[in-house]
Amino acid sequence: MVLLADGNYPCKTGVSPSAETIWLNLSPGLLAVDDVLEVLTGALPIEAAHVMSPDTATEPPVYERFRELLPGLTLQPLGRQDFYSFAKGPDLVVVVATGDQRLYANLMLTVGVVQPPA
Repeated sequence: MVLLADGNYPCKTGVSPSAETIWLNLSPGLLAVDDVLEVLTGALPIEAAHVMSPDTATEPPVYERFRELLPGLTLQPLGRQDFYSFAKGPDLVVVVATGDQRLYANLMLTVGVVQPPA
């Protein structure tokens, strides 16, 4: 699993200790989670996507962009504390820390098998 973390995510304490972190949070606003997601969708087979959902019934606007980039996948919401627990699990391998300033722009991706070139 790969976590694309927004600029507010606690990348040191809110993830599995064995996960590698890629620091792309060069400046507030750079890079955005969907910029990274756009690159990954062309390189990896993404099987599932979990999002951190707010306590309110209002859906964060960033979810629509995630749906555009992940056609055919249903975003699977997790409450904030459940998302943190999920990210601390042993299946998280990589955390990509972004400078995305949008609230609830965290996205956990389950990656499938990468087929070798023919």
